[in-house]
Amino acid sequence: MPTPDRAQLDQWGRGYVSLWNANDKPAWVQNWKDVAPNGFRMFDPVGTPEKRGFEEAASKAYDLFQPVIHYHVPEETRFICANEVSWVMENHFRVDGRTILLRSIENFRFDPDGSVSIRTWYDVPKPDSPLGRFFTVYLPGVD
Repeated sequence: MPTPDRAQLDQWGRGYVSLWNANDKPAWVQNWKDVAPNGFRMFDPVGTPEKRGFEEAASKAYDLFQPVIHYHVPEETRFICANEVSWVMENHFRVDGRTILLRSIENFRFDPDGSVSIRTWYDVPKPDSPLGRFFTVYLPGVD
C-alpha cells in the first residue's frame, strides 16, 4: 500500500472529526482502514504506556469517549506535511451537565506499510476531577 497522499490524508482528517461527531462508528472505522489498514501504535499522551493494534489504540477509546466528547479542529491548527497530519484538537466533554474543554496536540504519521503511529500531548485529568472517571479507565495506573 503506498503512503496516503495529501488529498487522502485531508479526507481522512475531516472524516476523523465529522464521523466521530456523527456517532457513526462503522464509517469512522472504515475511514481509518482506508489509510492505515496494517497497524496502529499510539502514545496517548506521550509518556504513558504505548497502545498497539486498532482495538487498543482506537476502538476501545471510541466506545469509552464518543458518548461524551464532541471534537473540533480549528482549521488554522491543522497541518498536512508529507505523510504526517498534526492538529490541535478541542475535545468538548459533556459531563454532569456541563461542558469541559480539553485541548490536545495530535500527530499522526502514516507509513508505506499501511501502518500509523500516533503521538498526542495533553495533561491527563486527575482521578478526582470531573473527567477522572474516564481517564482512570483509559489510562489505568496513570496519575
